[in-house]
Amino acid sequence: MNERLKKIFPNLIIEPKDASPTSTVYKWFLLQNGTKVGIPKQDLTDKDIHLLATFLTPYRADLPHPTKKEIRWQSIVEQTIEHVPTEPLTSYRFVYFSMKEKQIEPLMFKESVQTLFDYEIAILWENRNEGVFIEEKVGAQDESIPYEQIIDVLMNDLSVNIRFLVGPYLNSYQQASIQYMHILTYAKTAFKYATKAVLKYQEALPYILLEQTDDTFQLYLSEVALQEFATDKDFLQTIRTFLQCNLNISVTAKKLYMHRNSLQYRIDKFIEKTGIDLRQFHEAVTVYFALLANMHKDE
Repeated sequence: MNERLKKIFPNLIIEPKDASPTSTVYKWFLLQNGTKVGIPKQDLTDKDIHLLATFLTPYRADLPHPTKKEIRWQSIVEQTIEHVPTEPLTSYRFVYFSMKEKQIEPLMFKESVQTLFDYEIAILWENRNEGVFIEEKVGAQDESIPYEQIIDVLMNDLSVNIRFLVGPYLNSYQQASIQYMHILTYAKTAFKYATKAVLKYQEALPYILLEQTDDTFQLYLSEVALQEFATDKDFLQTIRTFLQCNLNISVTAKKLYMHRNSLQYRIDKFIEKTGIDLRQFHEAVTVYFALLANMHKDE
């Protein structure tokens, strides 16, 4: 392999397995035996890089050395692996994560996360601050991994602020590539709107749908559905909480520390002024999207 690559790229260099590449002038790859080879970036076209990535593993010295499991998963999501069974041994899902820059070294982050799982976790890094876990459904596991607790542990022990978007469980490798690209794209969209640190994919879908509309329609939706309340942040928070509490007056009043009659008055006022009955699910959905559009408009 080395000799064939050397003939195509005469300036290729080889570094020992136990050393990290020291030059940023080179694009680095891992051979199957773990040897690191570097090719000058100026010698490579985008087509060359894509072609090399189909049979070599791209390598970055500033990220943890990929395990065999991670190399295999990288090949699966990039569709560069041959003879992959259609059905995986267990259900799996992609979990996107992102952190603020320079909070923690990727290797320390990976080691800390690994202690929270009972099996070898695979992490595919997009850069030093974001990537994707591959979570596997081990045995008869029914309960989901408590990502809110993971955040608490990382925040308390390492002072790391992190966000998760948890994807759906998948039962086929054929879905892996498209679902992997979806979660990377959708996470960036969802976290433009959402304030929660952990989002499930079903919670992210409304944000993704709204993003498909243009700014003109979003403004129209906000103005038509919210009308005179569009700039009243306190009132909108009341309506938003009512929707988040599944249209339950009692639960909403407790959450807002508001008397039930006062809350009912606000809801009745909104219905009277806008003509939209928040108590009806299909009309409440319209208001929910209008609130998201209004939030986006103010950013």
